[in-house]
Amino acid sequence: MSRFVNWFFRNRVTGEITIAQMPNPALWVVLAAAVLSWVWHPPGRTGANLDSLVKAGLVIWAVDEMARGVNPWRRCLGAAVLIYEVATLV
Repeated sequence: MSRFVNWFFRNRVTGEITIAQMPNPALWVVLAAAVLSWVWHPPGRTGANLDSLVKAGLVIWAVDEMARGVNPWRRCLGAAVLIYEVATLV
């Protein structure tokens, strides 16, 4: 089991175990838009635009994570978020 865990979570660049890391620019935009939407509760078109920004940012983050994730865990996390976002596109 430890060989699998080592392979799944080991950062291919630094060699350290990486489960979470600092957000990239797309995720910072998602976080800012989500907090703004949560605090402000904007009505109408502004609220819809913020929700769309959060969803689009998560899709961009997920695709980027799948392509450039530092280990299989990060790539699977990106795939899971992308699947969720596509499944809830309503």
